[in-house]
Amino acid sequence: MDRNRYADLLRVVAIGGVVYGHWLLISITDNGGQLSGVDALGYVPWSQWLTWLFQVMPVFFLVGGYVNALSWRAHQPDSWTRWVRHRALRLLPPTAVFVAAGALAVTAARLAGVPAAEVAAAGWLLTLQLWFLPVYLLLIALTPALLAAHRRWGLAVPAAMAAAAALVNVGTLGPHLHVIGYANYLFVWGSIHQWGFGWLDGTLTRWRPAAMAVGGAALFGGLLTWGPFSVDMIGAGNTNPPSVALLAFALTQTGLILALEPAVTRLLARPRLWRRVQRLNATTMTVYLWHFVPPVIVAVVCYPTGLLPQPAVGTGEWWLLRLAWFALLTVVLIPLVLAVEWAQRPLARRPAAVGTEGPWAPALLLAGLIAVGVCLTRLAIAGLDPGGRAPIPVLAGFAAGLIAIFCTGRPPRQEDPAGEREITLRSG
Repeated sequence: MDRNRYADLLRVVAIGGVVYGHWLLISITDNGGQLSGVDALGYVPWSQWLTWLFQVMPVFFLVGGYVNALSWRAHQPDSWTRWVRHRALRLLPPTAVFVAAGALAVTAARLAGVPAAEVAAAGWLLTLQLWFLPVYLLLIALTPALLAAHRRWGLAVPAAMAAAAALVNVGTLGPHLHVIGYANYLFVWGSIHQWGFGWLDGTLTRWRPAAMAVGGAALFGGLLTWGPFSVDMIGAGNTNPPSVALLAFALTQTGLILALEPAVTRLLARPRLWRRVQRLNATTMTVYLWHFVPPVIVAVVCYPTGLLPQPAVGTGEWWLLRLAWFALLTVVLIPLVLAVEWAQRPLARRPAAVGTEGPWAPALLLAGLIAVGVCLTRLAIAGLDPGGRAPIPVLAGFAAGLIAIFCTGRPPRQEDPAGEREITLRSG
């Protein structure tokens, strides 16, 4: 399978945006020995404009569409079950390690007598980023059908998704039918994922990327000026569920990304630079899952002991201390990622599945994906300590779903595509 070096670099840059964006906007304080956290956006209104720099989730879905289409094409004539299982098992085992470690840490903190409010806050913070996985797993499962639709109708497919997203927003903002808003997790992120198909086969890049960026910016500006949308591209108003304004922002971002591709690809031809990108790209899943752990560690060590001052959020001193905050968190994150990568090495040698693939495998795989998706969504919403107790049913449901996916069976060895027998821990 040919690698697009630029796509790998985009994933690395996007991970950096997620990590440092979250670290910037989360402010943890110590009040009389009790730790709590606030969102800096609520205290520094002008910082909402900074979210334009740190909203990089569209990049993940764009690259995801490109890579998923490339992978499905390379694994033909593979079955839907075999390919979806392969893609899902690049994501779920490291996620299971993270969830298990987080659940154990939260339980230990509770047994050690840590105040319930602190345990609940930490348990919620640690799992915020898990929302991405159910949406991405859904798009993986739909990729063969969506790719077939793309081959037949081209960019009309994401255009139809965008129109559906706009209608959903009309329903949520007008008659306040909030329940239909969740459809935009498919329509908005699915539309961007579909752009990745067009990037791969050239149907998207036939449009001048600069014109795409200008058109997206004009639409985005119009929605902000005359629509009810906030300039905050990270807050709940535009991301939970995602809005058509976020989709216009993503169109602008995608145009800029594609315009830069030729120049950056030439730079990536340098062997030293490409090796660095490869090394960083290999850790993206681990960094994404674990990047909320360093803020908890640093806060527990540095705030109660007075090692870090606590200026008021949004003051000049607070902004200046963000530099020290970034440095400390990076120092903690690097060995943490190396340790987790080392501990997860045995997962790279596991079989892709157990048992023998039978006619029941697609249904079992679908049931496993649904169970995993629902449980990850619950963890992302409620955390690892909802109501002061471990979410045992949710954790059990996640484990059952993962086991079901593993038990969908292996094909005969002689029929295995070359890439199926080696599962890596990268998200692409």
